[in-house]
Amino acid sequence: MNEAQIRERVAAFLAEHDPHGDRLEFLRARYDAGLAWVWFPEGHGGLGAPRELQQVVEHELSATPQLNTGVQAIGLGMAAPTILAFGTEEQKRRFLRPLWTGEEIWCQLFSEPGAGSDLATLGTRAVRDGDEWVVDGQKVWTSGAHHARWAILVARTDPGVPKHRGLTYFVCDMHAPGVEVRPLRQITGEAEFNEVFLTGVRLPDDLRLGEVGDGWRVAQTTLMNERVAIGGAPVRRGGGMVGAVLDAWREHPGLRSHDLHERLLSLWVEAEVTRLSGARLREQLAAGHPGPEGSGMKLSFARLNQELSGFDVEFRRELTYDDWTFRRSEDVDFYGRGPGYRYLRAKGNSIEGGTSEILRNIIAERVLGLPSEPRVDKDVPWKDLPR
Repeated sequence: MNEAQIRERVAAFLAEHDPHGDRLEFLRARYDAGLAWVWFPEGHGGLGAPRELQQVVEHELSATPQLNTGVQAIGLGMAAPTILAFGTEEQKRRFLRPLWTGEEIWCQLFSEPGAGSDLATLGTRAVRDGDEWVVDGQKVWTSGAHHARWAILVARTDPGVPKHRGLTYFVCDMHAPGVEVRPLRQITGEAEFNEVFLTGVRLPDDLRLGEVGDGWRVAQTTLMNERVAIGGAPVRRGGGMVGAVLDAWREHPGLRSHDLHERLLSLWVEAEVTRLSGARLREQLAAGHPGPEGSGMKLSFARLNQELSGFDVEFRRELTYDDWTFRRSEDVDFYGRGPGYRYLRAKGNSIEGGTSEILRNIIAERVLGLPSEPRVDKDVPWKDLPR
């Protein structure tokens, strides 16, 4: 399928569906027409077309109802490609359509208080009981858990084997008995994320993604997609954080100096290199199977966001942020908020989605081919590891 055929397909779709009518019905129809993710298979929101043709679809449908990419980010960027890669046909039919339309919001139950950067040491247990699994444990830093219908969950099903081999991947019903969500307040006053307690949560075996014990391999698909979603998201030239800084530069000519001008030029060049690298990375992605290069994009994104937000505050010669009210954040409007908010919120960019320290290890080993660090626990059963 080529660009002309995609445009014809979109035109035919618009001739049959009024974008000014019911929003949800329009989005459902768009999914059914294969115009949700054109590179996905037919019947699952796509047309089996080249991934780059999605840009054509988005341009042609730019004036129609859009997705809430803030609230839906985890479902769209992490859960969907994992379900596509490892889900059964029944799971794909059940989950992908309402995930894309926003009828069902997703969150991610991966990190734990004692297992963040070293995720494979996680201790949440899933014990089989007939056709069900009984899950007990605690997860943390769970963005959007308070409004999520479903979660992607990694739990330990075999403590007698090394840490990477005893994990299994599930879809968790966030409305199931035993799921408790508690807010975590962050430096901005908001509670975007939560800690989640799982006590005797029963999940049917048909909510398992992939084989028993193969959860680490499934989770890698999620994590690779997460880093691309955070660091490699499409940005227009001069957009994103550098756009906010450039707006301030234009609005306050009296605050400019030669040294600040040189620094801004350097940051703009870095932002443009990062943007173009992200575009190249997206073109290279096979559907649902990104590589470790996404870690480099996320690392670059975090560092650049923090430098730009710091430059913005320094240029304005003030750090003002007066809204410390505790509140739930339904959508992170990062660039639409003030410089004080952006400066504070950007501090989390080097932690969320994989810490910058861990990402450097991944780049060193899997991209540059450098020797890996010694791992004395690699072949030790998880139950024998000190905790």
